[in-house]
Amino acid sequence: MENIIKDIEILGGEQAPEACDYKTTAEENTGKIKKLYIESYGCQMNFSDSEIVASIMKEQGYDTTADFNKADVIFLNTCSIREKAEQTVRQRLNNFNKVKKARPEVTIGVLGCMAERLKDQLLAEEKSVDIVVGPDAYRDLPNLVNQADDGIRGINTFLSREETYADIAPVRLNSNGVTAFISIMRGCDNMCSFCVVPFTRGRERSRDPQSILAEAQDLFAKGYKEVTLLGQNVDSYKWSPEENNKARLEKKTDEVSTVVTFAHLLEMVAQVSPDLRVRFSTSHPKDITDDVLYTIKKYDNICNYIHLPVQSGNSRVLKMMNRTYDRAWYIERVQKIREILGDECGISSDMIAGFCSETEEEHLDTLSIMDIAQYDFSYMFYYSERPGTLAAKKYADDIPLEVKKRRLQEIIDKQGALSLERNKMDLGKTHRVLLEGFAKKSNEQLMGRNSANKVVVIDKGAHQIGDYVDVLITDYTRGTLFGTVVNTQPIAAL
Repeated sequence: MENIIKDIEILGGEQAPEACDYKTTAEENTGKIKKLYIESYGCQMNFSDSEIVASIMKEQGYDTTADFNKADVIFLNTCSIREKAEQTVRQRLNNFNKVKKARPEVTIGVLGCMAERLKDQLLAEEKSVDIVVGPDAYRDLPNLVNQADDGIRGINTFLSREETYADIAPVRLNSNGVTAFISIMRGCDNMCSFCVVPFTRGRERSRDPQSILAEAQDLFAKGYKEVTLLGQNVDSYKWSPEENNKARLEKKTDEVSTVVTFAHLLEMVAQVSPDLRVRFSTSHPKDITDDVLYTIKKYDNICNYIHLPVQSGNSRVLKMMNRTYDRAWYIERVQKIREILGDECGISSDMIAGFCSETEEEHLDTLSIMDIAQYDFSYMFYYSERPGTLAAKKYADDIPLEVKKRRLQEIIDKQGALSLERNKMDLGKTHRVLLEGFAKKSNEQLMGRNSANKVVVIDKGAHQIGDYVDVLITDYTRGTLFGTVVNTQPIAAL
């Protein structure tokens, strides 16, 4: 299984929305006495939520630390999308037991989706855990931490129909000062049968566009060059003062007076500045509209990349998954993307191998739809039954593990070949690249991404993180493009 996981990382890059990724807090020392340490697992939304948590705790007198041994409070912001993610957190809590024994005054909290799914079961099973808090209850963290200081273990897993944290300015953890996430909505109304998200993050609600624009403007003013708009399903973003903002209307504050769809919001953020790149994730095939595609085409600073999870290429399996589209619908959406945005538009996907009752022929349908869509990269997993989901209640998890692994490996091999061919198409072409950091293998090289979300590596030379450079692609692997800078321009020339 280690080789499979390695391949997922190679083909999935750094933006996997459902991978079991893992990040810790960076050091921030503003003179505060108390220290907060956060480990974040899972999707981009979790990393964004940790920035909100850090902001809430900062107001209570906490700086962040990268060393949990120095922390007064330790939070694990967790993921429940797959069993492996929860096992990882359990193992990590075992390590923190040692910290708790050495320093009983340390407060340990489990936050996020795993906290929401297991609730007070976590307090019963994990003796080192003091507080359990779901994704919609982070405002209650200071109160719960204070109770823990008095020896009272606490829990708040209330799911809100309104909470968006729109008024909280996130603390940018581990920031490269170049790219940042902006959460535009929370929750999910798509009851995919395999997924726990609607149960752990609640119903869908959109954040008001004024606060989103203000955050984008603030980030740009601080020197950030790219924002990614986040949501479980960004295409279903919809905001109106009548439905979403009654309280503020009663105060007669200035508000957008019409319904704002995702296409509208995308355009509004793009208009903050032509020098600010805009990305978004994730799109649902049933909701992505031609309006969104034409908006991407209209603005050069909206990146030419769409994450469009297919999950399966077979219509019967898709129906069992409750994906609300079939194979033909998905193919039509891909064709429309190619028609409006061209073959150079990056498309990535999620795929699940070995879903309940999947036949060999249905598995081949997934392989064939990969050929049709020509994905640049994908996030690939075998099916992991999650307690409480519709699939766990209705369907037998009847595909043997060895078959799941074999089918997954075939999907990985197929994607590897597609990624290689898609990257080969870039050979000899010049791409605008935003430099984000050092390359993994050498501090003498820098890495960035082009509009299609492909990683590009160049020799560092005199270039700086945050520069836009025009790169002639001279070599490639299935996961990375390599090139030579042919032009460096200041950001205003974008």
